[in-house]
Amino acid sequence: MKDMRRKEKEIKEPAAIEAIIQKATVCRLGLSEGQFPYVVPMCFGYQNSVVYLHGALQGRKIDIIKQNPNVCVEFESHAEIVKAERPCNWSMRYQSVIGFGKAELLQDLAEKRKALNVIMRQYYDRPFCFEDDYLKSAAVIRVEINCMTGKQSGF
Repeated sequence: MKDMRRKEKEIKEPAAIEAIIQKATVCRLGLSEGQFPYVVPMCFGYQNSVVYLHGALQGRKIDIIKQNPNVCVEFESHAEIVKAERPCNWSMRYQSVIGFGKAELLQDLAEKRKALNVIMRQYYDRPFCFEDDYLKSAAVIRVEINCMTGKQSGF
């Protein structure tokens, strides 16, 4: 992976990177389908360098993951426009994280149940019960992150 060009904007501390992920409400999942990228915003959960996502058992993202499990994920927090007198001086204030890893479609119902509770903890602080019928009808994607970078502007 290339080094960040604007070193002064790089976030290196793992705790700061994880704090951005914990504040995020959307994970953008980047996939590669032949010559073309495909990006989809998703609800997510994050724990121990693993991102969990869920969705339908069939569809474009599932088809792409089966062909190419290499993925990119992106999270952001505190994104806002910073206005200026001159239009070319406008900018953004943000914190973001980009991670790379391999996606895996979970099959084991116990693993799916655990993953869905990690996702729910991102948005609500209590465990939930997931019936086996639901677990069998949902795709749960596990992305083990092998490298992450953080970036911020305006902080």
